[in-house]
This record gives sequence, C-alpha cells and structure tokens, in this order.
Amino acid sequence: MSENKAVASNFIWRFSERCGAQIVTFIVSIVLARILAPEDYGQIALITVFITIMQVFVDSGLGTALIQKKDADDLDFSSVFYFNFVVCLVLYAVMFVSAPFIAEFYNNSALTPIIRVISLTIVISGVKGIQQSYVSRNMLFKRFFYATLGGTIFSAFLGIGLAYAGFGVWAIVAQQLSNTTIDTLILWITVKWRPRKIFSWERLKGLLSFGWKLLVSALLDTVYNNIRSLIIGKMYSSSDLAFYDQGKKFPSVIVANINTSIDSVLLPTMASAQDDSGRVKSMTRRAIKTSTYIMAPLMMGLAFCAEPIVRLVLTDKWLPCVPFLRIFCITYMFYPIHTANLNAIKAMGRSDLFLKLEIAKKIVGMTLLLSTMWFGVMAMAYSLLVSSVLSQIINSWPNRKLLNYRYLDQLKDILPGIILAIFMGCCVNLVRLLHLSNVATLLIQIPMGAAIYIGASAAMRLESYEYLMGMIRPVLKKIARSKGDINEKDPFIRWFCTAGDSH
Repeated sequence: MSENKAVASNFIWRFSERCGAQIVTFIVSIVLARILAPEDYGQIALITVFITIMQVFVDSGLGTALIQKKDADDLDFSSVFYFNFVVCLVLYAVMFVSAPFIAEFYNNSALTPIIRVISLTIVISGVKGIQQSYVSRNMLFKRFFYATLGGTIFSAFLGIGLAYAGFGVWAIVAQQLSNTTIDTLILWITVKWRPRKIFSWERLKGLLSFGWKLLVSALLDTVYNNIRSLIIGKMYSSSDLAFYDQGKKFPSVIVANINTSIDSVLLPTMASAQDDSGRVKSMTRRAIKTSTYIMAPLMMGLAFCAEPIVRLVLTDKWLPCVPFLRIFCITYMFYPIHTANLNAIKAMGRSDLFLKLEIAKKIVGMTLLLSTMWFGVMAMAYSLLVSSVLSQIINSWPNRKLLNYRYLDQLKDILPGIILAIFMGCCVNLVRLLHLSNVATLLIQIPMGAAIYIGASAAMRLESYEYLMGMIRPVLKKIARSKGDINEKDPFIRWFCTAGDSH
C-alpha cells in the first residue's frame, strides 16, 4: 500500500471512529439539554472543564514521545505505562482532596461528590493511554474504531436512561465513567500489546526530555481554552455559561472529528519522514488545503443555519447561544492551520519550539481575555476569535524556516475554499426570507449549500476538490463494480465515479 493510500485509509478509520463517537455523544448532550434548564446545564459545564484539564495528564506528553521516537521498543512502552499509571493515581488523590475547595469556590457543595467520582476516569484512562500510543504508532486505527464506538454507545444508553429516570447530573457522571471503562476494556482486549515486567529510568528520562515540553504545552493550551468557562462560571450566571458552552458545542463536534483524525494520522506519518523536510512540507500543505476545504463549508453552513438548527434541536429556550455559535464557527474554521503547523513541528522533534509557541500564544490570549472579561460574555467570545487569528500567525512562524512555508503561502492555499464557503453561506442565508418552518428551511438550506459548494468547486476545478475526488472515486468504482455494471447504478453514483476522469 502506498503512503498516500495508507494515510487515507487510516484517516478514514480514525475519522469514522471520531465521527461515530462524537455524533452519539452529541445526541446525548442534546437530550440532556432538552431535559435540563440552562441553569442546570451550566453546572455540568463546570464539571466538564475539570474533566478536560485532568485528561491532559493521562498521557503526560510521553505518548507523543513514543510515537515520535524512531526505535521505541517494549522497554520504552512498559516504562511509560508504569510511570503513567502511578502519576494518574497521584492525580486522582489530588482531585479527591481538592474537590471541596473547588465546590466552595463556586459556592456549590453538590460538586464535591461529583468531582470525586468522575475523577476516577483519569485512573482508568491511565491504563489505556499507552495502548492508544501503540495503536497510533503502528497505524492500527481500526482498534480505535471498535473501542471508542463500543464505549460511546453503551454509555449513551446508560446516560439517557438515568436522565429520564430523574438522576440529573449523575446521569452525566455515569455516562463519562462507563464510556472510559468500556473503551479501555475493549482496547485492552483487541490490542495485543501488554506491559512487561521491565522498567528503565534512563529510557524514561530520554522520553521525558521530549515529552515534558509537550505536557506543559498541552496543559497551557487546555487551561487557556477552558479558563473562559471558569471565569464565566465565577463572574456571571450559570445560564451565561450554559449558553456560551452550548454555542461552542455545535461547531466543536465537527472540529473534533476532523482535527483529531488529522492529528492522530498525520503526526506518525510526518514523524516517519522527519529527516526529509520536503516531504513534511508537502504533507503539511496537503493537510492544510484539504482539511480547510472540508472544514470551511461546514462551519459557514452551520453559522448561517444556526437559528433554525437551535430552534429545532434545542428549543427556543437556547436561542441566546446562537451568537456564540456563530463566533465559534468562524474561530474553528481556521483550526486546520493550527493542527498541521504544530504537527510538522512535533514530527521534526522540535518540542522546544512547540513550548515557546504555546507560551507566546497564551500571553497574547490572556492579555485579550483580561482586557475583555469585564465587558460581558460576548466580549470574551470575540477576544477568543481575535486570539485565534493571531495564534495562526504564531504557529506558522517556525515553518517559515523549517519548511520554507510562510503564513502568507498558507493563506493563499486556503483562500479559494474560504471564499467559496462564504459565498455558499450568503446564498443559503437568503432562504430565511421565505419565512418557512425550521424543518423546511433546513431541508432547503442544506442540500442547496452542498450543491453550490460542490458544483462551484467542480466548475472552478479547485485543487482540493480534485484531490478528494481522486481519493474517493476509486472506492466508489470498486463498490459499483462489485454490485454490477457501473452504468446500471444510480445516476449520482455514476456521475461521481466518472466526474473528472478527463482532467
């Protein structure tokens, strides 16, 4: 299998895993949002902040170090496994002791038992963390698919069942805990690797010399990304936090699927070519162009269709989250630039640069946050958008020398897709003038937007469109031929299989 085909196959498996998991989780969150009042949902948002911060320590940056190291063996993996597990036990003890103080900070004593129970996820995750690194290093992403989907589906039924039974916040706790447990169990069964009774401080020190910088970077990034929620929860009402969090949730589902898939597949692929800057540049450029081409219409479409989607899915009580949703759509649209640039830096072993970039970005972001937090939640959301734009420039700066790939060159690569996505969004927005029902509006807007974007891409022969068609067309041809003559298939499939063959 060629490198491109291997990357594409693993991307599809990883994307399918993330997409399936996120869709199920998203459905559960919608059900809970419809059951709970925004005030109650704000309590859940606070808990989620702490869960997210805790998860940073599960890997300690060592998982990425194992993927990046060329000659990692069982001694490396086993040493990291035991170290990680002990770290996770210590972290749980810290969270257990800190729970009352966190609850007191938010003047909500009910948070104490919730934090103590849900913090068990970090111990369980400590068991599967190195399994995940092994899967990523060996490009066995089918294993992720089965493990994640199994845990997500089981926990979904459990969480919804408990929510309807009146367990409230504890339905979320049970969902999170069972998801991690089942995921870990399935991965442990399906992945052959097991820790051996061997340990080396020397190997661990070598991995830590690379990994600690990534850990600090990830911790800075996670705390920074969640500090707005912490400040909103403290300075403003739980309703404000709920609307802010719900506005972020819709676009983040899409971003998490695409970005995580790109990140997990691209990093090991780039790491294998770390000595060839030309290949790394080529992969970085392809990742930026293709992922932005996919991300831009999804974000623009969601932004312009936000109001009928919120009315239909969450009911009118959640309409105040629409402005936040639109801001996050614009913010997340450019995330592929962040991901691809940072992966290139990590793959080339420059964790020192990675940490410096994170510090610079956080200084900029915190300055903007501290300047706007006094002017309301909306001002804080806009400060995140401005910070994201400035962070793009910072992330791309090292690759100006490392890869000879400047930020202006990156903007030129993504500009056609961005312009086309904005044009598509403006077109579908005109449907609102018809004053139809929410369902009717979306039934017109969604296929109309897809037709405009794909049709214009084909007419303009956009490079990213041609590339994706070149990847998809052979698969569709194979499916069609396995079921009979392609000319007997559905006209759409027939067009899809043959479109662009002459190019």
